[in-house]
Amino acid sequence: MRLSPQTRRQLERFRKIKRGYWSFLVLGALVAAAVLAEVLVSNRALIVSYHGHWYFPSYGAIHTGREFGFDYESEVNYRDLRDRLAGEKHGDWALLPPIPFDPNENCYPGQSFAPRPPDLATRHWLGTDQINRDILARLLYGLRNSLIFSVGFVVLSYLIGVTFGCALGWFGGWFDLLGQRFIEIWSLLPFLLVVIIVRSAIPTGFGHDLPILLCVVALFSWISMTYYMRTVTYREKAREYVAAAEVLGASSIRIVFRHILPNTLSTLVTLLPFSLAAAIGSLAALDFLGFGLPPPMPSWGELLEQGTANLDAPWIVTSAAGALGTVLVLITFVGEAVREAFDPKKFTVYQ
Repeated sequence: MRLSPQTRRQLERFRKIKRGYWSFLVLGALVAAAVLAEVLVSNRALIVSYHGHWYFPSYGAIHTGREFGFDYESEVNYRDLRDRLAGEKHGDWALLPPIPFDPNENCYPGQSFAPRPPDLATRHWLGTDQINRDILARLLYGLRNSLIFSVGFVVLSYLIGVTFGCALGWFGGWFDLLGQRFIEIWSLLPFLLVVIIVRSAIPTGFGHDLPILLCVVALFSWISMTYYMRTVTYREKAREYVAAAEVLGASSIRIVFRHILPNTLSTLVTLLPFSLAAAIGSLAALDFLGFGLPPPMPSWGELLEQGTANLDAPWIVTSAAGALGTVLVLITFVGEAVREAFDPKKFTVYQ
């Protein structure tokens, strides 16, 4: 992919803003960890060598306990398998992730439900929550859900807002007038009430809760982008290059998406990190109120709610608030660096 000289200069300016650049690298590492969560946090083994055969359970099929010499047909407990193979001295072995727990697993079966503090000996590095689930496991998988939600949120809100805003600004007249009245009516709908109604209408275990919640939130989040794109399109369509394209016979769609929209990409890229941060915060807030992702899906907001309800177990609220605050600060630093690097007024040659 060939980058224009202007884009290369913008990327070089971004690299020189150390706080934003290093925040981008740390954030990239967190995203990679969330994508490869099964390699770092899982109760399934990464590799098992047993009687001359190799198994890769993390991303493979489910194996029963009887396949590995146990007397049960359910999925094998790979922690027990690892301990047994280590004591048999037959050359068989099992490699588990650094944190060998599932985010929805009861780590203390047969014992009472109660938060337990961090314990390095048992590999519960951040402790467990009120129903004996590993907090670090739920944080990492909660980060994955937050990233999926935020990326989908940005795609949908930008798609609706950019398309509708460009149409209002380009066509103007009665279409613009009616479109603005529709936006005003739509913005008066109570967002939280709609979310409550939708969540109440979805049966438990429906299986598609995250996409439905994403669509509901995105349907109320495109208005600001629409107003921005409407203003930009009004401004750009008065320029000479648009008149030249009309004289050459270019269609309205071609002019808007081939000529006008590329001239707004710098601003859209600048707004992108802040939109991601807003989406992550919105999901955490909905989960905290109990109207977000349904249990037992890992969620930072649900951990925050647990932490506030169990202040005698400070490791819960500290872990959740620390993770949420760190990610939001990193995204904010990246957004500030992108805004400064892509700001045409700051680096103009005219004085």
